[in-house]
Parts: sequence; C-alpha cells; structure tokens
Amino acid sequence: MKKLLNTLYITRQKSYLHKERETIVVKNSDDKLGQFPALTIGNILCFGQVSVSPFLMGYCGEQGIGLAFYTEYGKFLARVQGKQTGNVLLRRAQYRWADDDKQSTSIARLMVAAKIANCRSVLMRELRNHGDNPVLQAAVTKLAASLRRVQCAGSVEETMGIEGDAASSYFGVFNELIRGNGFAFNGRVRRPPTDPVNALLSFAYTLITYECSSALQGVGLDAYVGFLHKDRPGRVSLALDLLEEFRAPWADRFVLTLINRRQIQASDFVTEASGAVRLTDEARKVLLTSWQERKQTEINHPYLDESVPIGLLPHCQAMLLARHIRGDVKYYPPYLVK
Repeated sequence: MKKLLNTLYITRQKSYLHKERETIVVKNSDDKLGQFPALTIGNILCFGQVSVSPFLMGYCGEQGIGLAFYTEYGKFLARVQGKQTGNVLLRRAQYRWADDDKQSTSIARLMVAAKIANCRSVLMRELRNHGDNPVLQAAVTKLAASLRRVQCAGSVEETMGIEGDAASSYFGVFNELIRGNGFAFNGRVRRPPTDPVNALLSFAYTLITYECSSALQGVGLDAYVGFLHKDRPGRVSLALDLLEEFRAPWADRFVLTLINRRQIQASDFVTEASGAVRLTDEARKVLLTSWQERKQTEINHPYLDESVPIGLLPHCQAMLLARHIRGDVKYYPPYLVK
C-alpha cells in the first residue's frame, strides 16, 4: 500500500521555498520558517503570495512531489506536473470509456449512488446521536428514493439530474446539523462562497479534489477525462467524479466537527468587497492542522478490508477504478461508509 507522506501547507504570505541539498526550505524575507527532508514530503500546497524556486519546481516534478498553487480563498490556480507515468493502454481504455455513454453511465451511476448513500449516512448518524428530527427523517426518506432511482438511470444526464435532486434534499437540511454559535447555512453557494459554512465546504472540497487528482495520476489515469463530469478545458473532471464519494463522509463531517467543536468561530472569517467570504490567516492554520491530523486517522476500507489512513482513500479508489478499467474487476466498488 502507498505510504502516506506529509503535506506542506504554505499560508504565510510572501513566503519563498527552495531546495537546499536534500531538504526543502521555507523562508519569509530573511527568516527561515522551516526546513524539511524532501523524502518525507508528498505534497506542497501554496496559498496566496507564495514563490517557489524553479529548481525546486523541477525537483518536485522529477520526484513526484505534488506542487500546487491556490488563491487565499482556496481556489485552485495551477500545479506542477512531471512526466506522465502509467500504462498508455490504460489511458487509451479510459478515453474510449469516456466516449461511450453506456460505459460512462455504468461508472457514473455507482459514484453518484455512493454519494447519495454517504449523504444519507451522515443524516442518519445525526438522528442516532441526537434523537428524532422530523426534518432530517424526511430528507433521509427522499435520499433513499433518489438512491433507488439512480440505480435505474439510463444516461449520464439522467444520473446528474438525480444527483442534483439528492443534493438539494441533503443541503436543504444541512443547517440542522450545525450547532456552532453564529453559523447558519441557507444553501450551497460556490463561486464565490458568501458565508462561513460555504467557505469551509469549498475549501475542504478543493483539498480533496487535489488529493484525488494526484491519486489518479499516480495510478496512470488521466485526471482531466471523467465519466460523470464531462471534458472542460482546465477541469480535472475525473478527480471531481472521485470527489463525489468523499464529500459527505470526509469533507462535510470535517467541517461540521470544526464548527460544532468550536475550533472555528464565526469571527474567523472576513468578507471581501466582492462579497466573498474567506478564512483569516490564523483560522486557516487551525483548519489545515486539523485537516492533516484527520488524514492520519485510520479507518477500515469496506472493500479492501484493511486499515488505511483517511488520506489514502483517494489512492485506494483510484487504484480500484484503474483495475476496473483494465478489466481486472467486473465492477468499480465506490467508497461507502457504514
């Protein structure tokens, strides 16, 4: 199994990264903020005004260290990618499947079914832990109906429509899960997020999308060619496909934990002139520290039946998807929480 290495999150503005022998050095003006052995680093994520030396960029590409750049809001900008790895026959099979509506639908149905089931599990967990709630129970019933419908979907478009209905039912009651003072959720707003809860959700989804993209490239698949999300220039469509399985059990539960345990407060956000809401620098550090800790948490993978860190879930699913496309397994087993 792939080893979970550390991820460096660079949030200090005007930081500069460079390579010094076999280490990665982070500086701010003349101050050295940190120095890390390169062999222990799996990814470097830079937020805002962060500079990286060309030599370190080349080294990351050669060594397979993920290097990506984001705005302070967490919006993805660019990534450094080395040589394409993996079997070209696998990617050719992926492209053929993506162009075949029947094959695309067969995978898209499974991914969306997993998303709906995982959303339903989050709501049912709330019912078990905090007692009966008619609003949540009604949403659980609607999601069960969507789950039955998606199994019979005949096209990607129909699958997407069912996914949209299920997301509406789920996010329509998401505010019932929030117990932190000063937080309220009135619906999903993406570009840009206009309230703290949406800002946290978008940030978490961005982090997982990057993990999915790296995992897919690691097994030799093309992260830009998806089955549920169709091709669009610059969009990692297959990574977004894989993200659907992790939204509710990983990202949403993480955000709810931060809010309900009061690790993040309503005062930890600022509103820009454009109306966009973002985390303060200090709050972003709290989030990323908690995120790194969460990635280390061991769980039992329901299909592989072995203990893996949460941070390796994208790698596990990318590996299973590659096996399915190669024909090693008959069906793709999506990630489902119990």
